Amino acid sequence: MAKTLEKQLQREARHIRIRKRITGTADRPRLCLARSLKNLSAQVVDDGTQQVIFGMSTLAKDFRGISPKGGNVASAAQFGELFGQAALKKGIKKVSFDRGGYLYHGRVKAFAEAARKAGLEF
Repeated sequence: MAKTLEKQLQREARHIRIRKRITGTADRPRLCLARSLKNLSAQVVDDGTQQVIFGMSTLAKDFRGISPKGGNVASAAQFGELFGQAALKKGIKKVSFDRGGYLYHGRVKAFAEAARKAGLEF
């Protein structure tokens, strides 16, 4: 249990370091990614007005039709592509990527690369 808490504290410290440098503006909002064991969720946030512009999760009905599981690399890639397409429909093209303190590896990397492939620029 102590090791799990230590890892969580290390991730939170990384996230604080990242957030010192990354902020979302009206023309380049912040794409923040949250990860759990079974799902992913992503939001596009304008930090100037402190509002969520657009958000989606692997629990959404649109995604569940494509892939019933949301906690593996293949699902993360599919989710990134679906999220990128939906963000483009909302008029969001350029974002700054906030990986939430998670290492750029596995599901986070698969999501980011698929979102880039779908047309998001970061």
